[in-house]
Amino acid sequence: MPGQQLNRVIIDSPTPRLGILTAGKSYLDVRQALDELGIDDALAAEIGIRLYKVGMVWPLEPEGVRHFAEGLEEILVVEEKRQLLEYQLKEELYNWREDVRPRVVGKFDEIGEWSQGNWLLPATGELPVATIARVIAERISRFFTSPTIAARLKVIEAKQKAAQTPIILAERKPHFCSGCPHNTSTRLPEGSRAVAGIGCHYMVTWMDRSTATFTHMGGEGVPWVGQAPFTEEKHIFANLGDGTYFHSGLLAIRQAIAAKVPITYKILYNDAVAMTGGQPVDGILTVARITRQLEAEGVGKMVIVTNDPDKYAEITDLAPNVPIRHRDELDTVQRELREEPGVTVLIYDQVCATEARRRRKRGKLPTIAKRVVINEQVCEGCGDCSVQSNCLSVVPVETAFGTKRQIDQSACNQDFSCLKGFCPSFVTVEGGTLKKGSAAVDSENWPILPEPQLPSTAQPYNLLITGVGGMGVITLGALIGMAAHLDGKGISTLDMTGLAQKYGAVFTHLRIADRPEDIHAARIATGEAHAILGGDLVVSASTEALSKMLEGRTRAVVSCTETPTADFTRNRDWHFPLAGMKQQLIETLGRDNVEFIDAQHLATALMGDALYANMLLLGYAWQNGLVPVSAAALDKAIVLNGAAVEANRQAFLWGRRAAVAPQKVAKIAGPIDGQPFVEPTLEELIASRIEHLTAYQDAALAARYQPRIAAIRTSATTN
Repeated sequence: MPGQQLNRVIIDSPTPRLGILTAGKSYLDVRQALDELGIDDALAAEIGIRLYKVGMVWPLEPEGVRHFAEGLEEILVVEEKRQLLEYQLKEELYNWREDVRPRVVGKFDEIGEWSQGNWLLPATGELPVATIARVIAERISRFFTSPTIAARLKVIEAKQKAAQTPIILAERKPHFCSGCPHNTSTRLPEGSRAVAGIGCHYMVTWMDRSTATFTHMGGEGVPWVGQAPFTEEKHIFANLGDGTYFHSGLLAIRQAIAAKVPITYKILYNDAVAMTGGQPVDGILTVARITRQLEAEGVGKMVIVTNDPDKYAEITDLAPNVPIRHRDELDTVQRELREEPGVTVLIYDQVCATEARRRRKRGKLPTIAKRVVINEQVCEGCGDCSVQSNCLSVVPVETAFGTKRQIDQSACNQDFSCLKGFCPSFVTVEGGTLKKGSAAVDSENWPILPEPQLPSTAQPYNLLITGVGGMGVITLGALIGMAAHLDGKGISTLDMTGLAQKYGAVFTHLRIADRPEDIHAARIATGEAHAILGGDLVVSASTEALSKMLEGRTRAVVSCTETPTADFTRNRDWHFPLAGMKQQLIETLGRDNVEFIDAQHLATALMGDALYANMLLLGYAWQNGLVPVSAAALDKAIVLNGAAVEANRQAFLWGRRAAVAPQKVAKIAGPIDGQPFVEPTLEELIASRIEHLTAYQDAALAARYQPRIAAIRTSATTN
């Protein structure tokens, strides 16, 4: 605005005592902290709070900040990370006037020193709104008391304490996409270890693959330069993505060459910046160029490992003496390289699985007319297919005879590494195509659905959406945000993703208000969610999500679809803790404030595609009065989005119907897997076991089981 100062007083008081100086995001967090404590501008003036917003943090303009300090007993500086503002403020005030010398606190309290560590607002990690609220409440409690503020602070502290002592039944950790080259490329020969860097391959640090530590971009493997002279370990591997290599990873290799340390860099060439969405690498990068560049840098032995060696028949510009090996020889190649002196390089060449899938859809790569299925009657549930492939598309299926395995064809990227194990339950189908699901036949004469009472947005309304990366959570938040905009409301959207596009936890924070200026911090604070739209039960019952809930304030609609986590790839006996997570949400919110629906099953049965589960869930939540935007605005947002408009409209409508007439919708959808689960009889279990032994054609094993089968049969007859 013309004539408005960059640094200015936002809230003032006739009798100021506590000044708060802040800037940028921290200013919004301070305003949100005051809101949580129930302190509006009028109450702040009564308390004696003066709030100063800094628009230019360096250099700190002296005249305005000195005027701000006059009459104050104490100034609290709220800023993230290091003390940029706090140090400048102290310097401006120290030798100014002896009669204007307020206490200045920020990272430490008034008696804190670096050696004592009396932290107020830590310089490391996140600075939550709840922490800021607690510090403000403590500072003003020295001269002002309020039962309302004390009660709100008690709630905040209770939620913070609960968040610090979580009960984790399952965790939605990010994982390699189905068919990802890293499922194979990050394997190590026995007796070796690796170090990680920045990229999708970083996720291997929480898998069972002897990979630990990580560095910044351009530092991959460099800690080994300092470690190597002081250990008996002779060699390590370092994972390095192609995008990182092009960015600055070559510097790390150059340093290792200069230091003459024994290390093998595994350059994972997948032809895309997969970690952030599959963008092309900036610039021109090919395997041949990498070999030429590394040859010039002085790398010793190089080997290319690929899933398609035949494509190198037409590549003629590789550096000399660089062999091409199939990925099945990866273990052998790595064993050879670790015996070589100095720096060696293994280039693992395989296109990112998700990017390859996109290219097939767009006609840029030929389609693969081959599919893998598992015969559940033969499957023994041993889990070797998950060990071989590390793939999330190998999923559990509950049968009358226990937990078996099946291939999630909708997620399978046709890498076929699950076939590496010796298992007679695997069947390949060649030349066929997947059948598309068909929508349910709806012959019901549906009445006009009642309009729900939408929540008020006179004060900011907080909606938290939870889900799994890659499943459309961000799109759902964007649709609701656009609908709020079309309704003329103020809206803030904050997407917490990180590595979550790799099937990890995703959170979208939506704050909707009649007036945009009433929305301060974009992130929903501790215990402040009014509604939870839970696209995934595991994420909805996570510590992060539970910390936003408060009984009596929060209502939730959560999909209870049993989507396995990455733990299933490493633990064959892992089971989805459905009952435990449901109970956790019920205990947090109260039984009447949370509803569970199997959105994925309903979407598959009613729409023919699980892709519409989130839209169906939105319809269910809207009909129950959890989403404060009009149906007309949501419909227009769907049209503006332009993707599968009629199908999304229908999914939203089915969600509304499910909220009004759940039994009728359940009857149309039918039971999961087409038939209700029936407990098998003992004779059926015995017959199944004999069939399995016969399928394996292991006469010796069958003979060994016969006495035990007979004993079971005798015991059953006796009892």
